[in-house]
Amino acid sequence: MKINEETIRKIIGDEERLDDRELEEYRDIEIEPNWVRETAEGSAKVTIGNTQVLVGLSVDVEDPYDDRPDEGTIVTNAELAPMAAREYESGPPQEPGVELARVVDRGIREAEAVDLEKLCIEEGEKVYTLFLDVHVLNDDGNLIDAASLGALAALKTGFIPEYDEEEGLNRDEKAMDVPLQYEPVTVTGRKIEDKLLWDTSREEEEALDARLTVSIKKDGNVVSMQKGERQPYSQEEIRETISKAQEKTGELRELLEEACN
Repeated sequence: MKINEETIRKIIGDEERLDDRELEEYRDIEIEPNWVRETAEGSAKVTIGNTQVLVGLSVDVEDPYDDRPDEGTIVTNAELAPMAAREYESGPPQEPGVELARVVDRGIREAEAVDLEKLCIEEGEKVYTLFLDVHVLNDDGNLIDAASLGALAALKTGFIPEYDEEEGLNRDEKAMDVPLQYEPVTVTGRKIEDKLLWDTSREEEEALDARLTVSIKKDGNVVSMQKGERQPYSQEEIRETISKAQEKTGELRELLEEACN
């Protein structure tokens, strides 16, 4: 039976949750790298509670941008298919999918996670482009954290295939690992009334007032923040969210290292 928004807000106001977790407690997390072995240069399936996301990394060779002739590129897309939730529709990208891809991409890009100059094959002529494709298999909330974790796991375990000017890409031969120089971990704090909670379920997200996504490098530096939903954050709430995000990214980073090493 679907629980209405008013009931959810009352439960959260009493510092309780529908599944008896603490407000700051994540559901069980599973990270499975190399989920797609034959058709991707990297991949990872991430499960957070009942939320399941598959991220695939594919590599192509393209012309560089005119203003960055010696740098490769990263392109992030997200697909919200009807199998993930009933309100999703087939067809062109929907606004939630566009936003999901944008937030995942921003955490990677602002951290300068990938050394883009090492993706250059011939300056001004050819560079590698990395495509990160997020496929939501089941949406039970907290897609941003799941997709961001999957994207980082795919990059950590992925590779760049060999390229020959005459033969093109040889996807069976590895030229190098993905040139990661930083590993930003992304977490999202969400606010209902004056309560800050983490890893929201789909039902909880229907009662949200605001959310703040924070991406943090291993050294503790915040590299990006993204505000969402209709209500504002006070300075004190922002500081509280960032402080708790430092702790949460540390926990997720341990799980990532365990799964990918």
